[in-house]
Amino acid sequence: MHPAFQSIEHRPWPLPKSKWIWRQSWLDLAFVHYRIDAKQIKHRLPDGLKLQEFDGTAWVGLVPFRMAGVMRRPFPDLPPFTTFPELNLRTYVEKDGKPGVWFFSLDADCRPLVWGGRMLYHLPYFYARMSHCWADGWHQFQSRRPNDTARFKARYRPTGESLRVTIGSFEHWATERYCLYSHSAGHGLSRVDVHHVPWPLQRGEIEIEANEILTAAGLTPLPESPRCHYSSGVHVVSYRPEMMTEPFGAVAVDGTLEVAHSRTAHSP
Repeated sequence: MHPAFQSIEHRPWPLPKSKWIWRQSWLDLAFVHYRIDAKQIKHRLPDGLKLQEFDGTAWVGLVPFRMAGVMRRPFPDLPPFTTFPELNLRTYVEKDGKPGVWFFSLDADCRPLVWGGRMLYHLPYFYARMSHCWADGWHQFQSRRPNDTARFKARYRPTGESLRVTIGSFEHWATERYCLYSHSAGHGLSRVDVHHVPWPLQRGEIEIEANEILTAAGLTPLPESPRCHYSSGVHVVSYRPEMMTEPFGAVAVDGTLEVAHSRTAHSP
């Protein structure tokens, strides 16, 4: 049994009936959350996808971490090709009562993943030269896209004991999400279910030397220090994409909606 299934009772809805198709591990993460005016985001979402807010505002999460063991079932891992740094910028949405994640960008130091994420899952992946290491008690993380664009350089670490995350807390709201949404002109709105055990979380701190990721996505956070949490990580499985709407509309590669028209498809 895959270690992701050591716990399933915490899921907000049942596991998909189909078999999972991909496995991976998300390790050594910082969850860095910024408040943002919802008006900056709502017009960039496809029809039918609702932006969620917490404590009176929308939020974007900047998440540096390490991918490991990325492989399609039933093939074996092929390190070092399946282990690499990644940096995600996301916000929080829902459809049909299922809260999930919407990505503005996903930077990865793995060209096959970038190609596959764009072509197969219609996600705004970008190739970037990245590094991640543990030094002097900190996770040291760097990323830059070609031509020195969209740079990110920071260090982060946990600062406390494990948190007891409760339903209704910000930590639960921002991390315990078991699907992601994407959209393309040719496929409409899709949802991908994922599964893992509940996130092990700690308070964290981050020192950021350079951060051009939000600017590259056309986002400006509100003037408030970000909230930072740390997780050692989880083992994850993911399922086939589920089409949510008919393919009618378009989304730019950075997640910005160009033509916001979609029609809800009938369930089979």
